[in-house]
Amino acid sequence: MYTIEDLTEAKKRKDLIGIALKKEMPVQKALRNLRYEEELRLLQIEMVNFQQWVKKEGIRVAIIFEGRDAAGKGGAIKRFKQHLNPRSTRVVALSKPTDVERGQWYFRRYIKELPNPGEIVLFDRSWYNRAVVEPVMGFCNQQEYNQFMVQVPGFEHMLYEDGVKIIKFWFSISKKEQKKRMESRLLNPLKKWKFSPVDQKGQELWDKYTYYKEHMFSKTHSTFSPWIIVKANSKKTARLESMRYVLSQFDYSSAQNSQTTILPDPNVVQRYFRQIEQIDI
Repeated sequence: MYTIEDLTEAKKRKDLIGIALKKEMPVQKALRNLRYEEELRLLQIEMVNFQQWVKKEGIRVAIIFEGRDAAGKGGAIKRFKQHLNPRSTRVVALSKPTDVERGQWYFRRYIKELPNPGEIVLFDRSWYNRAVVEPVMGFCNQQEYNQFMVQVPGFEHMLYEDGVKIIKFWFSISKKEQKKRMESRLLNPLKKWKFSPVDQKGQELWDKYTYYKEHMFSKTHSTFSPWIIVKANSKKTARLESMRYVLSQFDYSSAQNSQTTILPDPNVVQRYFRQIEQIDI
């Protein structure tokens, strides 16, 4: 820790860094965090500019966040919406369907949550629950799963033709990183609520999740609605680069005046293709 004498002696930033190095303080980590916070601030400014443009132009934007448990979807969504106007931004995180909803067409409960003109909707999981989580956990039968896989490309094509811009993110993490994050949740009293019975099965059913995930990609990745893979072992990098990707997909009015790059790192964010290197294989 710095003493009063240290702070009095230091005249410039490099003086503080020099003192910290002598005391073997974690300077590099602190500097990385400062760079992250500054980059996040600049990207959130761009998100505010982007939202104003979406509102003015009456565009409908749906951003889907999918991935294994503890992949960092919720943390990314929090940073996306942190400074956006809540009147034209919504987060959708639906609970399990009611008895009435189970008797309806599967997509119906999601259709009513789609964005209105000038609105951005962030889906914390989506209709793709039926592609991975539900068959893995036995929450749907084989007929329901097969029907969904046949219908979803047509459903998304109709949305595309109607002018809804859909961005589908898959946050990819390693098995080791997932285990580390789940153990961290159990130790943190503020995060215990995030740990569910489904989470408990995440490690045990890892290979089964992989099978259904890959099948989902092969059947639902398309030119009009592609899957975007985000390498998310580093939460902070995943947040920044996924924000850049969204911004890069629109020619919004102030994009050229951005104070930081809005082009994502291709080593972190990649369009799905069969030979792509994924972390969560």
